[in-house]
Amino acid sequence: MKFHFALPRLLLLSIFALPLALWTSPVALAANITTTRVAVHKHSTKLRTTHTVHHKTATVSHTRSASSRARTVSSAHHRRYRRRRYYERFTASSYAQDQTAGDITAGEDPIVRQAAISALGDMNGTVVVINPDNGRILAMVNHHLALSSGAEPCSTIKLSVALAALEEGIITQDTPVNLGGRYHMTLTDALAHSNNLYFETVGRRLGFDRVKYYANMFGLGELAGYNIPGEQLGVYPNHALPESLGGVGRMCSFGESVSVTPLQLGALVAAIANGGTLYYLQHPQTPAEVANFQPRVKRQLDIGPLLPAMSVGMTDVVRFGTGRTVRANFKDFPVLGKTGTCSDNGTRFGWFGSYADTPYGRLVAVIFLEGGRPTYGPKAAELAGIFYHNLEEQNYYATMRPEQPKGEISSLAGR
Repeated sequence: MKFHFALPRLLLLSIFALPLALWTSPVALAANITTTRVAVHKHSTKLRTTHTVHHKTATVSHTRSASSRARTVSSAHHRRYRRRRYYERFTASSYAQDQTAGDITAGEDPIVRQAAISALGDMNGTVVVINPDNGRILAMVNHHLALSSGAEPCSTIKLSVALAALEEGIITQDTPVNLGGRYHMTLTDALAHSNNLYFETVGRRLGFDRVKYYANMFGLGELAGYNIPGEQLGVYPNHALPESLGGVGRMCSFGESVSVTPLQLGALVAAIANGGTLYYLQHPQTPAEVANFQPRVKRQLDIGPLLPAMSVGMTDVVRFGTGRTVRANFKDFPVLGKTGTCSDNGTRFGWFGSYADTPYGRLVAVIFLEGGRPTYGPKAAELAGIFYHNLEEQNYYATMRPEQPKGEISSLAGR
């Protein structure tokens, strides 16, 4: 209302003031008229400015009233997100700090080691790379963690259980296992999607004694290396879990109560890759030891006939299953593997045991991650893809000496 009536009121006062000014001298009259004009001009300018400010204020006020709550929520969320990301970066950096300090690397392949370090980045973990044709460890990033007492194997235990069930004739590659009602699943899909119920069912059919027998045969519960300083022993219990805690089914679905080391998983995957020879893993520490390297066989596993069934499922893990994150970084050659994700007292574990099936030979890589929220099996698979890609960028595969595996296994078997 001030905008509409303030200017007429001022003009009215000016009209009444004019006759009074006639009683003054001409100079005073001129001064009064000038003052009045200036006052009117200033007031008009002020009113226009006030109107513009009011208009802008009203517009801003309207916008704020429409979005203030959303912005408040968004701002709070952003602050929490920044705090969380800062915490995760800080935690990851803390985990990664000096994690390779003390590694003995003179006998490792420098190209492989650098590719593994680059892939691991600031994640708290270890990468163990093995030549499956002789058991030589080409690189072992973070010796402290790689040689530790191990951790729950999560779903990587399914490799051992699948081999045992195939060997005992409980299943074949295409056997539809009933998981309740009309729900059935085959080994290929169970490996690809890491189905816990499938392996719980198969594990109960095997029974604890047979499950343990094959696990020990495949190297779980014993040292995987030959005279590797600092290597510790994993744990495979002598008794099944109580049924109240899930029994043998939980032991077979994600390794409850079992502790596996990265070296043990690496030795098993190497045996699958080479056709059934379980080598002692060896870690040369000097160039002289590399030059004089001699493979050492722990035992021959009669798993050659079982491997075509295994290879299909392990291939599908990467093609469309839980390890498909490999393909975001590496598609040059087939990669076969198995993921694992679980936690123990709030500490998360992420596993990926794998091998690349190249025209020049096979290469095993085991990645084990331990830590906070970003830690899980698909993340380990993603890092494996980066590792294999790093080697391809260095043209490493073409330099591998092709050695004939001890048995037949193809990533396309059964297709």
